[in-house]
Amino acid sequence: ELENLSDAPFSGDEENGGPEERKTEINGNWIPATSITEAKINAKAKRRLRKNSSRDSGRGDSVSDNGETLKIGVVVPTSPKGKLLDRRSRSGKGRGLPKKGGAGGKGVWGTPGQVYDVEEVDIKDPNYDDDQENCVYETVVLPLDERAFEKTLTPIIQEYFEHGDTNEVSEMLKDLNLGEMKYSVPVLAVSLALEGKASHREMTSKLISDLCGTVVSKTDVEKSFDRLLKELPELVLDSPRAPQV
Repeated sequence: ELENLSDAPFSGDEENGGPEERKTEINGNWIPATSITEAKINAKAKRRLRKNSSRDSGRGDSVSDNGETLKIGVVVPTSPKGKLLDRRSRSGKGRGLPKKGGAGGKGVWGTPGQVYDVEEVDIKDPNYDDDQENCVYETVVLPLDERAFEKTLTPIIQEYFEHGDTNEVSEMLKDLNLGEMKYSVPVLAVSLALEGKASHREMTSKLISDLCGTVVSKTDVEKSFDRLLKELPELVLDSPRAPQV
C-alpha cells in the first residue's frame, strides 16, 4: 500500500479523470474534455451557418438556424423583427387598441354613432348680438360677365334644340343672375339658330316668345334685334344667308 502512494494529491487515474474521461480546469471548474469539444463543434457550425446566410442574403434567400431556406419578407415567428410589426404596447400595458376608440386623434369626427348636440349661444359672450338669431342668409349669385354668359348659355340653348322644352330653359335662366346681359339671350339664340337648321330657327322664335315677359322684357328683345342688325356683317362670315334669314 505504501508503494502505491505518490507525492501528488491525486493518483494518476484520479488526476486524469480516470481512464475513460479527461477533465480540464476552466475558471476553477473541472469540465470534461468531451463537452468542450462538442461546444467548439457547435460554435463552428453556427459560425458557418451565419456566414452562409450573409452570403446568400444578396440572392433573396436566407438560412435559418435549423438550416432551412427562407424567402426574404417572411418573418420567423421567433425573430425579433416580428416585434416591430406588433401593435401591442411594448411596455406590457394596454391591449393594443386605439386610444379612445379611434376618436382621440386631432381632426377626427369621433366615435361611430356619436350625435352632437346643438351648440347653445352664450348670451354673456361679448360678441353676442341679439339680431343674429333672426338673420336670414341668402345665396348670392354673382352676375355673369360677357365671357361667362356665352360659355354658360350656349350649352343650354343647344340642349333646347334637342328637347324643345321652353319651360326648362326658363327655369334654368331664372337660376342665373343675368344682370345687364338679359338682352343678349335672344342675340345668342338667333346667332346659334342661323348656323343650324330651319327647324332650329322656328324653335328659336318660339323660345323668344315664351321668354318675353318672364325672363326678358320687350325692351330687351328690341335691344337684342338692334344689336343683331349692327352685327350682321360679322354674322355673314359664318352664315352667308343671314340677311335673308
